[in-house]
Amino acid sequence: MSTYKDIGVEKVGHVGTIEIRRPPLNFFDISLINQIADALEEFDRDIEIRASVLSAQGKAFCAGANFGDPARQAQEAQEAEKKGDPADSLGPINHLYIQAVRIFRAKKPIVAAVQGAAIGGGLGLAVSADFRVTCPEARFSANFTKLGFHPGFGLTVTLPELIGKNNAELMFYTSRRVTGEEAVKWGLANELVPQDQVKAAAMKLAGEIAECSPLGLLSTRATMRAGLADRVMAATNHELAEQTRLRATEDFKEGVKATEERRVANFKGR
Repeated sequence: MSTYKDIGVEKVGHVGTIEIRRPPLNFFDISLINQIADALEEFDRDIEIRASVLSAQGKAFCAGANFGDPARQAQEAQEAEKKGDPADSLGPINHLYIQAVRIFRAKKPIVAAVQGAAIGGGLGLAVSADFRVTCPEARFSANFTKLGFHPGFGLTVTLPELIGKNNAELMFYTSRRVTGEEAVKWGLANELVPQDQVKAAAMKLAGEIAECSPLGLLSTRATMRAGLADRVMAATNHELAEQTRLRATEDFKEGVKATEERRVANFKGR
């Protein structure tokens, strides 16, 4: 297994494991998403690995992007430009989504161990997996509208397909936090266990998957997820356009500030 800066990667029998190591909140950026995508592609090349588990250290699974850190955002933009990507004129969010689509192109089943908050793009990351094991303490939130923003990470495609259009609309329009119990009820998560057992339960589920024929798994998953990555790519193109437009508004600045100050935002519609 390769060594990565922000994730731990191991192989346990026929299961590959990825652990996000940016505690306590595990905010993501282009680099982190790129590392996860690289690890999944490494798993795809390893004939012995049949399924994977995506987990995280700390109290949150992934609290989304850290919009309150402009220095990091500027650094990401500079790093993206150095790579000479033809889409660099669209800014760092576009590069992030290019990496995110790579996750959706992974060929083997993924189980996410969601032991805490999965917020915004962190929810998108959790939903990119085939299954989610969670606990009562976990919170799932598409909090984009509370930030004065538009949903991203392909959630406008993946969330409705997973929990139904109306439940997805409810999460988008209210930005409410969905509990672990509600997540299982809605089909947003598959199993509910005590918090200290989330990763073990995810490993158990991945192990059950890994007992099956590797060729059968690859073939069946390819059928079940046919076209998903392309739909996500198309969705992120639209999401990016809306996010770019809204990111320049006063409401977005107010939404981010209000979230940092833990108060209700005073939106003006401009």
